[in-house]
Amino acid sequence: MSMNVQPDLDFIKDMKAAGGDTLKKCFQCATCSVVCPLSSDDNPFPRREMIFAQWGLKDKLIGDANVLLCHQCGDCTAYCPRGAKPGDVLGAIRAYAYKYYGWPKGLAKLASSGKNMPMLIGIPAVIILVFWLISGGMHIPSTEEFVHHGYGNFFGHWNFHLLAKNVFFIDLLMLSAAGIAVYGSYKGVTAMWKAMAENAGVGDALYRPSVPQFVKEFFWPAVVEIVQHERFKKCKANADRIRGHLPLMWAFIALLFVTAYSAFAQDFLGIFIPSLHGPMSLWNPVKILANVAAIALVVGTGILWGNRTKMEAEGQSSRTFYDWFLIWMIMAVGVTGIGAELLRLIGVASIGYVVYYLHLVSVMMLFLYMPYTKFAHLVYRTFAMAFERYRDSAYVKNPVSE
Repeated sequence: MSMNVQPDLDFIKDMKAAGGDTLKKCFQCATCSVVCPLSSDDNPFPRREMIFAQWGLKDKLIGDANVLLCHQCGDCTAYCPRGAKPGDVLGAIRAYAYKYYGWPKGLAKLASSGKNMPMLIGIPAVIILVFWLISGGMHIPSTEEFVHHGYGNFFGHWNFHLLAKNVFFIDLLMLSAAGIAVYGSYKGVTAMWKAMAENAGVGDALYRPSVPQFVKEFFWPAVVEIVQHERFKKCKANADRIRGHLPLMWAFIALLFVTAYSAFAQDFLGIFIPSLHGPMSLWNPVKILANVAAIALVVGTGILWGNRTKMEAEGQSSRTFYDWFLIWMIMAVGVTGIGAELLRLIGVASIGYVVYYLHLVSVMMLFLYMPYTKFAHLVYRTFAMAFERYRDSAYVKNPVSE
């Protein structure tokens, strides 16, 4: 019996460029499957995926839930006798999947290569600069005004009491970027779920769960497992990653709360209490939480930066734009945020306004490019973990016939 294999050469080139350049060293010894906690007798992961990758079987891989379930703990790479680095290959497949599923396609392709770095920074930098210019707020305030208003008049001031001018411009910029990211993630996850169902041979469900049932039985357990970092705790070769991921995760959760509170206070409560449009007191519990979270963000990113550098120096991992771009963005958000606040406290408006502008640029980059960078793990991996439960549930498999 013969088998006609049609490799996707562009897919292989993309994988090699994203860190899978050691792919051809694999000679199928199955050591990676022996050490991987995701592997089982009927699911030799990642050996099967390494075969598919060598053959260029793109469609088999971008709809493979196991590729997204991999936490790149490094055990397979550490024990590989040929230096094939299966962890990097799987990371490269995920990078390709995020580009493949990304919407809009042009933005997804742009965020996939380091050669586009000037444009990746330039797009939000120019947009915010233009908005700053047309807002009429592009001037450096006096020290007294800076101490009193902070960055509350960065985009200027108007007498419309229902919504501060600064809040209006920031909402317009950031909500637009977040809206693109949310819709792009929805489009990508929908296409990925369909591909995973086809790949797993799920077919039509016996009966479909309602939205509340899906959330309760599949989505929420996946979120809990992620928050508890259960799979990271199984890593051996790269166990230190949890020390960076945990503070980073809690920092993002805290900053999400702070952002939601700030939006509520500025956009709604500020209508009745105009003083809320000014800087928060340093002793405000929400402000304290924000500062602690910002420090945790920088510390967590710094640990991951150090771990990544060490792994590359020891030959355990390849240096790729895909891995570093997210680290750079998160570090930029944390450093510019802390820097802008310190400059406000000491009253240095000239440098403070520039650093705050850079902070807005880095935050917009994080939002805008979320579905196409390693940050997309947040969405795609969560739904892959939900799918892992769904494909083995009674919604899909008839327990009576098995």
